[in-house]
Amino acid sequence: MKTILKKILYWKLSFFYKELNINDNHYPIKTLFIYAFKQKILGYNRKTPWPVHYSSKIICPQKIQRGTKYPGFGHNIYLDGRNGIIIGSNVWIGPRVSIISQNHDLNNYNNYTPSEPIKIGKNSWLGSSCIILPEVELGNHTVVGAGAIVTKSFTDGNVLIAGNPARIIKTLDEYSE
Repeated sequence: MKTILKKILYWKLSFFYKELNINDNHYPIKTLFIYAFKQKILGYNRKTPWPVHYSSKIICPQKIQRGTKYPGFGHNIYLDGRNGIIIGSNVWIGPRVSIISQNHDLNNYNNYTPSEPIKIGKNSWLGSSCIILPEVELGNHTVVGAGAIVTKSFTDGNVLIAGNPARIIKTLDEYSE
């Protein structure tokens, strides 16, 4: 009975979200309905095709390729996808994280500079209040410490990075699924 009810509720939620996955068991259905109301009815991040917390801000969601989790589900997350963001599967994003893919032209602040998309490898974790800046690429299983400012790429993966600017603090073992 529970499975049938869950399928019905997810079917109703699919009217609000194009990218809703019924196999996402770790998102409470009650929370998804609250997010759907605030997002689609009240208008917070209305154009984003996946559930987003009302305090988060998603710019240009059509250029964000998400993995298995919903980026922006946490509190006060800022995603600027104007140059593209590619997020791997099982990427955890903490509260107040900023991922900024676009920067201003230094000679004319009214213009933006085109750049490569930000890439975040699978099984990564972005700690609270960290900032990922344009053209950064993080390898698989990269843990970004709370408050870190990532200005350059760490493509090797299996590392813990932290600080301002971020640097490798520790090498990690392979991620265990």
